[in-house]
Amino acid sequence: MRRPSVVVGAAGLLLVLPLAALTARAFADVWRAPALLPQRWGLRGFDAAFAGDLAGSALLASLGVGVTATLLALAIAWPAARVLGERRLRHPAAVFLLLAMPLLVPPYAVGVGLTEWFLRLGLTGHGAELLLAHLAVVLPYSVLLLLSGFGPEVRWLEEMGRAAGLSSADRLRWITVPALRPTLAAAALVSFLVSWSQYGTSLAVAPAQPTLPVLLLPFVGADPQAAAALSLLFLAPALLALLAAVRAMKAPA
Repeated sequence: MRRPSVVVGAAGLLLVLPLAALTARAFADVWRAPALLPQRWGLRGFDAAFAGDLAGSALLASLGVGVTATLLALAIAWPAARVLGERRLRHPAAVFLLLAMPLLVPPYAVGVGLTEWFLRLGLTGHGAELLLAHLAVVLPYSVLLLLSGFGPEVRWLEEMGRAAGLSSADRLRWITVPALRPTLAAAALVSFLVSWSQYGTSLAVAPAQPTLPVLLLPFVGADPQAAAALSLLFLAPALLALLAAVRAMKAPA
């Protein structure tokens, strides 16, 4: 009985220690090795990280793109995942491979390729290019995760609802969505986190519209304390999204 507890404790320690070190680094004005604790605490890193309005603008840009890309990806992935999950296509493996293709290419390469098309289509300079680029990266994850939810059980429940006289909208509201709630919550969480942490694609497509990862990375080498402060800001929405997803998974159908 003790072994699982030890494993869980060790896993929790591995998660907590890096976060504790990151928090200490954010508030450490002076921290010289080999000292275990900072020699002087302060807020210099926060002053450097949040000087001007760049951090706030980057945060809002990342949130806006992340939430919008997630909602669009789920809306598009839903029918695609349903068709693949119910095996309605003659060659589902080929379609699945095409949908998953962006996962096989480095994000920066995807961004560079998309930028070429955006320039030719006149989509640059309007803000839409960043959202479309994130959508291209997020969509495969949404399809892959939603795909696991559309199985024979859901189809059987929907058939029972149809036999009971429920309309299409009622079956969606009372049967399909509750049955897929854990899968839908997981797909939304992963889709948001993929967009939220997207660096290469954002840098390639819209370097003039800095998102939080694009703003954070230069500080890593130049000012680790400021990078740690921005990392704490970066972690907050991700943790809130995780808590919301867990709550949605546990909610009664």
